[in-house]
Amino acid sequence: MEAFDNALTMINSVIWHDYVLYIVLGVGVFFTFWSGFCQYRALTHGIAVTRGKYDNPNDPGAINHFQALSAALSATVGLGNIGGVAVAIALGGPGAIFWMWMIGIAGMALKTTEVTLAMLYRNTDDPDNPHGGPMWVISKGLKERGFGTVGKIMGGIFCITLLVSAITGGNMFQAWNVGIVTENASNGSIPTIVTGIILAMIVGSVIIGGIKRIGAVAGKLVPFMCLLYLVSAGYVLIVKFGVIPEMLGLIVKSAFNPVEAQGAFLGGTFGYAFLWGMKRALFSSEAGQGSSPIAHSAAKTNEPVREGIVAGLEPFIDTIIVCTLTSLVIMCSGAWNRPGEATFAELPAFTQTADGKWTLGTTELPPRNDEARRIARNDWGGTENVFMLARWGDVQEDTADNISRIMGVARIEGDLILVDWKSIEADDQPVLVDGDVYRDYPGAALTTYAFDIIKPGLGTWLVLIASWLFAISTMISWSYYGEQGMVFLLGEKSVLPYKLMYCILIIISTLPFIKTDAQLDNLTALGTGLMLWANIPIMLIFGTVAMKAYHEYGRKLKAGEFHPHAAPPITDVMEGKDVEKKD
Repeated sequence: MEAFDNALTMINSVIWHDYVLYIVLGVGVFFTFWSGFCQYRALTHGIAVTRGKYDNPNDPGAINHFQALSAALSATVGLGNIGGVAVAIALGGPGAIFWMWMIGIAGMALKTTEVTLAMLYRNTDDPDNPHGGPMWVISKGLKERGFGTVGKIMGGIFCITLLVSAITGGNMFQAWNVGIVTENASNGSIPTIVTGIILAMIVGSVIIGGIKRIGAVAGKLVPFMCLLYLVSAGYVLIVKFGVIPEMLGLIVKSAFNPVEAQGAFLGGTFGYAFLWGMKRALFSSEAGQGSSPIAHSAAKTNEPVREGIVAGLEPFIDTIIVCTLTSLVIMCSGAWNRPGEATFAELPAFTQTADGKWTLGTTELPPRNDEARRIARNDWGGTENVFMLARWGDVQEDTADNISRIMGVARIEGDLILVDWKSIEADDQPVLVDGDVYRDYPGAALTTYAFDIIKPGLGTWLVLIASWLFAISTMISWSYYGEQGMVFLLGEKSVLPYKLMYCILIIISTLPFIKTDAQLDNLTALGTGLMLWANIPIMLIFGTVAMKAYHEYGRKLKAGEFHPHAAPPITDVMEGKDVEKKD
């Protein structure tokens, strides 16, 4: 696993170079100005379209605008909002949130453009089962320009990156996080593999029904899970209302100035905050990635730009609203720079092993302090991953310090709880910063801890429920994305084997081979990064086509050429009944 992880680190260092992030942000700003700030139209006209005022049962497509948006949001509003935001803050600091906002705003223009293109070039040979996405854009678009073979090859390359992302971020990231959260909530009595089996059964029962069933499930599930999470986060922010202005100020200030190490937080430079904010926002919102156009291509409409405008709402809901609430909960609660949960009365000593490494060996784990017991509602369980802080080596470029974590794993031996500390490579003997012992809260577990600080038990159950709902919704949508990639590559006959393999990978991802935030990020960053590399060039090649159509639609809208009807009952919109053809 270590060799595999090192290989992924090397690949990600290339595909996620800082210049790549600058380019993605720049493309988003570029389309923002070119479209005349389409963000405004998404927040006005886009809401009216989503409400069903322009739905027409006779238009080509399988689902209405609301269900298409819900299907796309079910892929984006997932554990990236719970676990991904936590990773960004834990590694990049509060400043990472500022850069999440920036990509969220720019992402609205990216989504509008890429979905407009997908709608313009979608395949409607079967009006009730359309196919669309960047692979169709580049294939059909280049064919029109006399480069059909090149278009097919480029479309195939995009589909390969799509499948990598579906397997990693859309599937394994979700299942792994739910497995960890469930195991922690049950104090280890529910192994992650059990979670994986249950998830595979639920997801399999939904995706077997295709996009119509996915749209129907998403149309009901997404509003419910978002409301549940927003209400709970709102409760925390009401309790901590007094510190919100200070935290918002810290987010902006930290975006441009290094944050020194505080408690469990090791510090983050401007560049590191920028990197993590951008990466997690792109992973969460999927802006510029080319995935959500696949879901939106199933929408019933004869106006391609109309669905593109609806898609602009996604990053606003996903990043500006949901991710911001998660970040404020983590920051206002103090979870990101939390103090130690136990303290050694006498510091353990480093010893050098025969191979030249340094280790703390095996020590007895001190009991939790009173505040830690209040939050956890018990003492150590004997299965936790913990760490201490030590100084060694040179100052690190990412944190502007030489403090690093010494990881350990707790275990029960008789009446004692012991910690086996991992060895580290260092030229000189490391020096412990202090005697504090911290529990490691990777991914969504940090968000759970943040809620539990305010109300012990709230985070455990809220994040447990939300994680299941968010993960299921994300996995069913990403399954469809991968399915459309398989259809483009190998045809309809490849769909069933793909769905079976997709469900098997859910189970595999809950096996105990991913253990840390860094490993998790390596896995998910690979797919997201590859898709950006494949999709951004497609957007730039056909950007003129999208913007010409967008401005023409805007002209017609201002001229009153579109005639909205009264909004149908919201229940009909959620269930798609307003676009059902009447006999």
